[in-house]
Amino acid sequence: MSKTIKGILLAGLMGLSAGAWALDLKPDAPQRYVVKKGDTLWGISERFTNDAWQWPEIWYQNEQIKDPHLIFPGDELGLIQVGGQTRVTVTKRGEASRTVKLQPTARIEPIESAIPAIPVDAIRSFLRDNRVVAPVVLDKAPRVLAGTDKRILMGAGGKVYGRGDFGPEVAAAYGIFRKGQVYRDPETDEILGLEATEIGLGRVVAQKDDIVTLELERTNQQVAIGDALLPTEDRDLIANFYPKAPDAPVSGQILAVNGGVNNVGQYDVVVINRGLRDGLAPGSVLNVMKAGEIVYDRVAAQKVRLPEERAGSLMVFRAFEKMSYGLIMRASRALRVGDKVENPNN
Repeated sequence: MSKTIKGILLAGLMGLSAGAWALDLKPDAPQRYVVKKGDTLWGISERFTNDAWQWPEIWYQNEQIKDPHLIFPGDELGLIQVGGQTRVTVTKRGEASRTVKLQPTARIEPIESAIPAIPVDAIRSFLRDNRVVAPVVLDKAPRVLAGTDKRILMGAGGKVYGRGDFGPEVAAAYGIFRKGQVYRDPETDEILGLEATEIGLGRVVAQKDDIVTLELERTNQQVAIGDALLPTEDRDLIANFYPKAPDAPVSGQILAVNGGVNNVGQYDVVVINRGLRDGLAPGSVLNVMKAGEIVYDRVAAQKVRLPEERAGSLMVFRAFEKMSYGLIMRASRALRVGDKVENPNN
């Protein structure tokens, strides 16, 4: 990924309009805040508003803006009153304080120094190492046939031989994958996808007929005979997202949580049964709804379920055709696999 990116600053902290600020600003919002290393845009926004996911609202309304704005450690944010409306001032490092205006200001900075939207460490392996495919894709993929010197387990720096249908053209490199969980929709029993976990990367160094020789460039597990080979994806590891509500109504549920447990907490990665075909995309924000408890109505002599309540929020950071990975951004109550997810403006 390129070492530089255009940072954009525009009206409102993290893109909130003046009207949104007047509506959503917390009573105890700080008058001054200095951005620190380790901060996230979401976390900073939560200091000012209860609806942190709305921070790019202006960015979405302004067609001139091509990239999300970025802020950096050392920048100071402050609140002032202008014409009866709350505005945000931004003091950039080495610059005088100024009120943020509607016109965007561009600057070039290394992406590594920018404050990310969400904690990247929590999702890094899911951006890089996991892929969701149709089961048939893995079944028909070329396989690791053998290792050099008759080894059955291989690591980085070694060589392996792959065999199978590589298509009309052999790629320069292949990810080495192992079959993971098959996800089904709990309502329709439709197969939503197979989670394939990348355990290494091999560069093609030779080819003869349907056999290729690969040099293992990196591995995070020992490569074994029978592991699948899939072409590498030409895909940037997105560290900054543009949070927004889905354009269409979405109603689904949490299928699984990273680690194979049932309980879900803040910054846990979850799998949900909705994806691109349902209108989700990286950055889509959903509320997590907790089913109401079942209580006994003594007067009617019957059991009734209390109304469901909002118990958290998640942001989709990687969307596939039928399912998505999301990061739990807030959990006001204990969440579990099976809890419902829906649009935040429902």
